[in-house]
Amino acid sequence: MTGTPPRSPTPRVVARLLRARYADHAHFNRKNPLEELLFILCSTKTQESSYRETFYALKDEFPTFAKLAEAPAEYIAKPLVRGGLHRQKSAAIREICDRLIRRFGRLTLAPLHRMSDAECEAFLMSLPGVGKKVARCVMMYSLGREVFPVDTHCWRIALRLGWVRPTQKDGHCAPRDMDRVQKKIPPGLRHSLHVNFVSLGREFCTAGAPGCGECPLSAICPKVLVLR
Repeated sequence: MTGTPPRSPTPRVVARLLRARYADHAHFNRKNPLEELLFILCSTKTQESSYRETFYALKDEFPTFAKLAEAPAEYIAKPLVRGGLHRQKSAAIREICDRLIRRFGRLTLAPLHRMSDAECEAFLMSLPGVGKKVARCVMMYSLGREVFPVDTHCWRIALRLGWVRPTQKDGHCAPRDMDRVQKKIPPGLRHSLHVNFVSLGREFCTAGAPGCGECPLSAICPKVLVLR
């Protein structure tokens, strides 16, 4: 293809097309912020089917936060084995429990509801194993904040749509890139686009051999149009 490169579609157009296909499926995330944090930690470097099973195994082993608050790290690790990295994840969870109890007097993240977005994000990121993406997942799914967590699917799709360019030589998404992507998306569209980008990334816009021919964005995606 020669001539002027295709323009990037607007977030509003993309959101409309993806909502029509995926209906803002929430991916089994949790309404309680502490449960959501544990759910996301279970998902680290783990396939979807495995991390959901791992989270439910953790819940079965520790059905209340009070029981989890008393558990040694080696006990927390047992239900996490199937998801991988169980020692690292259990150590992080144990330390998170200790910090929350010291800060709030019990194992809870309920006080986050009273914090500003900036305070909430900073507090979550001060916890072990919690980066900007995890913090914003907790904020979006459980606290109703208008943030945009950038996971691997969101980053890949944002690049292919031409919304941003990578700043790192290896192309990975740095924390400042997450902020850049978030700024591109109007607050009212952030939840919808995030959950639907995850669905799109799993079904069509995969890392390898994407199914561009059947993708609901094929008519507007610059990566597809440049090949026509």
